[in-house]
Amino acid sequence: MSLVKKVQNTIFQQELFKRGDKIILAVSGGPDSVCMLDIFSKLQKKYALELLVAHVNYGLRGKDSELDEKLVRELAEKYGIEISVLVFPKVQPSVSRRLNLRKFPSENALRDVRYAFFEKLRLKNKFDVIALAHNSDDQVETFLMRIIRGAGLQGLSAMQFKNKYLIRPLLATPRQEILSYLKKSNLTYRIDKTNLENGYLRNRIRNRFIPYIEKNFNPSIRETISDSLVATSEDIAFLNQETEKYCKKNAELDVRKLAKLHPAILRRVLRRKLEEKKGNLKNIHTGHTEEILKIIKSTKNKHQTVLFEGLKVTRKGDKLEISCVSH
Repeated sequence: MSLVKKVQNTIFQQELFKRGDKIILAVSGGPDSVCMLDIFSKLQKKYALELLVAHVNYGLRGKDSELDEKLVRELAEKYGIEISVLVFPKVQPSVSRRLNLRKFPSENALRDVRYAFFEKLRLKNKFDVIALAHNSDDQVETFLMRIIRGAGLQGLSAMQFKNKYLIRPLLATPRQEILSYLKKSNLTYRIDKTNLENGYLRNRIRNRFIPYIEKNFNPSIRETISDSLVATSEDIAFLNQETEKYCKKNAELDVRKLAKLHPAILRRVLRRKLEEKKGNLKNIHTGHTEEILKIIKSTKNKHQTVLFEGLKVTRKGDKLEISCVSH
């Protein structure tokens, strides 16, 4: 089966978008995103898609950053697709200073900048979804990163093919298959030399850890982990479905009802309510939900309060209230 056909099957099975949708393609100039751009150019007419290429030039790699942008602009012109580029330090100097990207460009900080730009474009142009070029190898690396750093079941789950406005059409495709497609199609792409350095945890996992496991333990470790993640994702999807049902039926948090929930559902309900109030779950950790669980289980009659990350969780009798607090 050709890679184009394989991606079409993924789009259909995962319901990534509809005919006539407007899609932003996040293109860095690397092999994955160049492959995705070429495939979508082939699917554009069939699905009546409106496409927009989005590229972020962080300016962190000097001439290489400029060459990345140059290639993406050339590709957009080749395919006749409009392009929007964020040249980061020039456009958002205040954010650059806050995140200190020049000196300490963390992977999370760079991702936040990138995703914020894509979402701003989506809203401004009234597009439907944003296509990201993560592949199945990225999936495995992310899983191993989360194990090393520590994460609950939700954190250990796979990246999703579709998450709200983000879609990942190449998520079932191994990196080697993408490289073979690019070679066969004679497509030019850029290699980020920093991917060969081992400063980032992801790079150490990719360049050292996975090859070591393949050599000494399991030569098919990537496929093994990918298969396991699919099964785990199905379990998590069920838990999330049950959580949604409970939240729809129970707008208020009643301590007596919460105490009767299975712990797996209870923790999800709490995180869902925290996200609704805060707008996101950034910096919300397991320890925070455990503190809330303590006051839910408490037999004390007095009011009890937990404060963290701009949120205030108070138990008053059998009611649990979540509110935002100003700093």
